[in-house]
Amino acid sequence: MKLAIIGATGLVGQKIIEIIEEQDFYYDNLILVASEQSVGKEISCKKEIYSVVSIETALQEKPDIAIFSAGSELSLKYAPKFADQNCFVIDNSSAWRMNPQNKLIVPEINANSLTSKDKIIANPNCSTIQMVLPLAALHSKYKIERIIVSTYQSITGSGQKAVEQLDAERKGEDVEKFYPHTIDKNCLPHCDVFLDNGYTKEEMKLVNETQKILEDDSIKITATAVRVPVTGGHSESVNVSFEKDFELAEVYEILNETKGLIVQDDIINNIYPMPLTAAGKNDIFVGRIRKDISYSKAINMWIVADNLRKGAAWNAIQIAKFIQDKNWV
Repeated sequence: MKLAIIGATGLVGQKIIEIIEEQDFYYDNLILVASEQSVGKEISCKKEIYSVVSIETALQEKPDIAIFSAGSELSLKYAPKFADQNCFVIDNSSAWRMNPQNKLIVPEINANSLTSKDKIIANPNCSTIQMVLPLAALHSKYKIERIIVSTYQSITGSGQKAVEQLDAERKGEDVEKFYPHTIDKNCLPHCDVFLDNGYTKEEMKLVNETQKILEDDSIKITATAVRVPVTGGHSESVNVSFEKDFELAEVYEILNETKGLIVQDDIINNIYPMPLTAAGKNDIFVGRIRKDISYSKAINMWIVADNLRKGAAWNAIQIAKFIQDKNWV
């Protein structure tokens, strides 16, 4: 079984390698791919040393599974070439997410919709993944009418240059700015580029991807995405309105039974999800669960996850594991 990681030297690529080691993910041959500048660089995985190769070299190797974490442009160009060789492509970029021909997968929710014919599989946006997992079962039970979400997103979601900017600012050093403003001790309501409707691409991903994953375009969603000087993970304040009445005790029960989700909600002892405690973990954490005092059929939740793990690397590995378990490779 040949596994290729496209973008192996990036933040997500590094997390994929970490998780492969932690989970002892099976492969016979590992192919690590990065930009031309990184070709020849040596990377360790499972106590073996691998030399980084070009994407063209990886294509010639004909991998069985290729996890792409190198941006939309590269995915649009190369994912079909790998797929044409009967390779399963799991793509972390936004390139294929809203394509009607490609499935958008959060394994705990909809992995069973995959077939052996699905050769290009889209990984949702990190902020979408952590929001839809707690909402999917609630939607099945009560039917979601509207979602209002505000995100507080780690700078790691922007890549290595953003992390370097924050590190330099905290040391008082000059560095080329990735963001248009200082990020340290600041909050930027500016994730991705602004669109004609006044929303950013990141905000519209939360709208469009959620509707696709939950298979319900009638859900009304509005989002505000904010970049914060945090490295541990993304946080979200989510207000959800339902069509049906609900009991809060039943909501807790549903969330506690959701695979991949951990309820942390003990306000007496100041226990609730935080990026500091979510960092390095593959689960999604939810807390501050309470009825909306302004609307009887709504609840508020606080959702936190390590965006590089469940928001990208771990979700991709879960999809790859599903493919393996089905004996499609």
